Amino acid sequence: MSSWATFGGDLHLDLTAGRARGLGLRAALEDALRTAVRDGRLAPGTRLPSSRALATDLGIARNTVAEAYTQLVAEGWLMSRQGSGTVVAERGPQPTPSAPPPGLRQPVAVRYDLKPGSPDLSGFPRGAWLAAARRALATAPHDAFGYGDPRGRIELRRALAGYLARARGVRTDPERLLICSGVQQGLGLVCAALREQGLGAVAVEAYGLPPQHAVLPPQHAVLAAQGLALRPLRLDEGGAVTSRLGGTDAGLALLTPAHQFPTGAVLQARRRTEAVHWARQVGGYLLEDDYDGEFRYDRHAIGAMQALDPERVVYAGTASKSLAPGVRLAWLALPAALVEPVARHKQLADGQSGALEQLTLAELIESGGYDRHIRRSRHLLRRRRDRLVEVLAERAPRVRVTGISAGLHAVLELPEGSPGEEEFQARALRAGLRVHTLGWSRVDAADRPPERPPALVIGYGTPPDHAFEAALDALCAVLGP
Repeated sequence: MSSWATFGGDLHLDLTAGRARGLGLRAALEDALRTAVRDGRLAPGTRLPSSRALATDLGIARNTVAEAYTQLVAEGWLMSRQGSGTVVAERGPQPTPSAPPPGLRQPVAVRYDLKPGSPDLSGFPRGAWLAAARRALATAPHDAFGYGDPRGRIELRRALAGYLARARGVRTDPERLLICSGVQQGLGLVCAALREQGLGAVAVEAYGLPPQHAVLPPQHAVLAAQGLALRPLRLDEGGAVTSRLGGTDAGLALLTPAHQFPTGAVLQARRRTEAVHWARQVGGYLLEDDYDGEFRYDRHAIGAMQALDPERVVYAGTASKSLAPGVRLAWLALPAALVEPVARHKQLADGQSGALEQLTLAELIESGGYDRHIRRSRHLLRRRRDRLVEVLAERAPRVRVTGISAGLHAVLELPEGSPGEEEFQARALRAGLRVHTLGWSRVDAADRPPERPPALVIGYGTPPDHAFEAALDALCAVLGP
């Protein structure tokens, strides 16, 4: 089979590079077209051959070309015009790189962003979502388009109650579920309700989600914005050291029991029980952030801690990792005593989350499409994780990889005698690669607990398939001698 197609006699598509990286035929064609557009060899407005003509040139099935065109139209690389065929889309102003980490003053063009905790956005199930949206819209009651219950649409709350019980072992019902626009909003609502009851301090794990637009990790920034004091809990291989809760003045503890972010530790069963016992004793609460509980690889699923005591544990889940952050849907399974005050603060915050997105997600869950997408994503992420471990073992054997039994990221502990996290981060940025450091996730940037060696936190979910191998090459070059 020929691997070249000619445009106007002097522009070629090379499928061999993609095929050599293990891409399927369609994916290799999509990659070659993206590269041609990105490099300027296919200028905006260029009319492409018909799917039949290109298939003939390449010696492949017409459906393969048609499906590649459809995918690139959906991604915005191409446009399909009635009567005019398929043309290269206009490329708007390219996004400027986001602000570099503290200490790195000059912005540098970033080709690969290995940020942890984010999925591959090109893998969003557009077809399944669109089909679910059509079904949901066709059957939506008229009141779905008006002001509704601040807790969210009952259709989604019912669907989630069944899904969470089945998949995560959560004990709740639709009346105790509240839909919000992300876990950060949910945390803010819970804290606002508890502040009315006298909450003044929150116990948090010593490391948390990396900051996006703030110095503190975002959830910790939410707590600080509420005027709440942070009481860090030390971490070890068994997760947060919950025995220290009793020595704090906290009335709420924020934990990631199934897969601590970013270390990857699983909260030991004894510590789960210990945390619940503390909450009962002090009349406080636990907030369980189950941010990526669906993605596990080398172990059985770790059930939700909420099942130990639904009246003392607030369970928080999100579609940001399973689908995409842009969906802006998360959920809280609330203790009975918190339903009314948290719903009241949701009403004050924004009234309600988008009804159409809620109805679509409900339909996706009920139809089984959500479970199918989770299974596909889990398979892809495990394959990427295995590839990351394999490449590092070959090309950076002194780097120790941990926290990889679940989730979308790995912790790369740097060898003894290494220059340090900041130097590796700066070196990576100069090479066009953004990585995050373990130190960047600390509650207090000035506090450097001796029990944690310097490390990088590498997300393997973010790069699209066609860029993943190149991102690994860049990472290994940074970690090399």
